[in-house]
Amino acid sequence: MAATDFRGLRRHVNRSVQRVVNRFCEEGEADLVGQYAEHLPMAVMCQVLGMPDEYNDRIVQAARDMLRGTETAIASNAYIMDALQRLTARRRVEPMDDFAGHLIAHPAGLTDEEVSQHLRVVLIAAYEATANLLANVLRQVLIDPRFRSQLNGGQMTVPQAVEQLLWDEPPFSTIFAYYAKQDTELGGRRIRKGDALLFAPAPANVDPRVRPDPTADMQGNRSHLAFGGGPHECPGQDIGRTIAEVGVDALLMRLPDVELSVDEEELAFTESIASRHLVSLPVHFTPRPQQDVRKRPTHENDAPAQQRDWHIEAAPRPAVTAAEPEPRPAPAEPPVPVPPPPAVTEPTPPRNAWQRFLRWWRGY
Repeated sequence: MAATDFRGLRRHVNRSVQRVVNRFCEEGEADLVGQYAEHLPMAVMCQVLGMPDEYNDRIVQAARDMLRGTETAIASNAYIMDALQRLTARRRVEPMDDFAGHLIAHPAGLTDEEVSQHLRVVLIAAYEATANLLANVLRQVLIDPRFRSQLNGGQMTVPQAVEQLLWDEPPFSTIFAYYAKQDTELGGRRIRKGDALLFAPAPANVDPRVRPDPTADMQGNRSHLAFGGGPHECPGQDIGRTIAEVGVDALLMRLPDVELSVDEEELAFTESIASRHLVSLPVHFTPRPQQDVRKRPTHENDAPAQQRDWHIEAAPRPAVTAAEPEPRPAPAEPPVPVPPPPAVTEPTPPRNAWQRFLRWWRGY
């Protein structure tokens, strides 16, 4: 898992989201568990292991069937093992830089059977954990307006939302088949060598000594035990986080107005000692067109494309219609006569000496 290219992984998750959402985006309604949360992790994990062509509805159904333990669970297990054995045989002949290739090249010198069994453990554990996590986050977004508004408003990032659900609803509530290798004491309890132990992340995450207020916002705190801890913590936890984070973010980009189609009380779960799995998450949304899987998910291209390049076009000419007779101009009104300015007359020459003197004095 340490050799995982997470930049390439995020790109592949985005493309897988596009493919999965394209299958129902035009319908205006979907079940986000059966049509999305159970498909996206399988599509990504098939790529991570090295068998992207094996992803289809059949392998998803087989994985669900195995986990439910139905009458056909053994046949479903055989179907998945057949795909993994074919992958192992191919990587013996054609080594590649994927998880199966790394297992075959491991210094431990694993046999084909050991490689196939390792692949099954990784595939099923990663698939179930990530499907549960993705469904739980989407459910919280749809049932809690405050939670959704914090995401939309930027007060909470998608990674913080994922960590919050890892505290509140860890993908596995209990993990069993641990055996003590020596006598020890844990939590005030005496444990003897060989005792069978149950590791329970769900109750551990609400231990009042760690989390006094179980309703508190953990703000991205990663000290939960959803993936275990210490040298035996889940080695693929960052792959699961990436699938869940990108899966939530990309879905909300594709379907920004998605809403729950039933009341919260109608949502059902299947529960066991190991996990709590949401059965369905029916939603409705505005039908939207399919998108190119090579492009980042968005809802902006649903609107008509806008012209981006500057250019100059001639003004459109008006349509030519039949010539109409031009209206005759109205008769011009006669001009208003303007009275001529009064004539300027020269002053009458003075008749006596005093008047002649004044005229001279004034410059006349």
